[in-house]
Amino acid sequence: MMSSTNEEDPFLQVQQDVLAQLQNARPLFASYLRIRSLGSNNKSNNGISPELASARSDLEAALETLDEDLADLNDAVRAVESNPAQFGLNAAEMTRRKRFVAEVGNEIEDMQDEVSKSQPGGASSSAAARAAKAAANGDLPDPNAFAIPGDDNDGHDADDPYAAEFEQRQQMQIMREQDDMMDNSLRVTVGNLRRQADDMGRELEEQREMLEVVDTLADRVGGRLQTGVAKLNHIVRQNEDKYSSCCIAMLIFVLILLLVLLLIL
Repeated sequence: MMSSTNEEDPFLQVQQDVLAQLQNARPLFASYLRIRSLGSNNKSNNGISPELASARSDLEAALETLDEDLADLNDAVRAVESNPAQFGLNAAEMTRRKRFVAEVGNEIEDMQDEVSKSQPGGASSSAAARAAKAAANGDLPDPNAFAIPGDDNDGHDADDPYAAEFEQRQQMQIMREQDDMMDNSLRVTVGNLRRQADDMGRELEEQREMLEVVDTLADRVGGRLQTGVAKLNHIVRQNEDKYSSCCIAMLIFVLILLLVLLLIL
């Protein structure tokens, strides 16, 4: 029955998410304080060490998510505050929920105050937490809590080093993406050329093998032709010798016959 209630009550669902995120944000906050207290000689142009900037970035991301979930919790409390019985809630549960929102808001506000000490214009970085806390206590938040320090007419702080750093990171990201696209294009082109070269090499190798076979067959045929011609020449010479002998024999026979006739006559 309790699990069914947890699934149907959005407050309890978001509460579990907030508790899990707090468990993640507290070590980040402790790590940030430790790095800030130790300090570092390896500082960037804006006077902040890369380790501290990275820790603060992770912590700010976690606190931003907590702010959003805390606002959802505050909305859930205010939605049922007018008639808790309609949603199956009693006064004790409403008090517990308000106290939970206030305590989480105080903890987030403390973390954001510590983070704002090392950056310009950070005095109002915990505006959402203070607004949630005031709403949980039944008070309206101060409109000045939502003001952005150093906000001019165009909505940008020209002297904000973090905006310049963010823009530089964006440009580096775009350059990396362009480099990746060029690398992929070159890789595809080189791959195509390599495949074409391999195909041409295979075709040339096949043609070379075919030429070798043709040369071998031509040599064999040439040898056989030479052998046949030699045999024909031998036969012709033999026939020529036989015909000459026959002619001489016939001439001798004719001469003998003529001599015999002359003697008889």
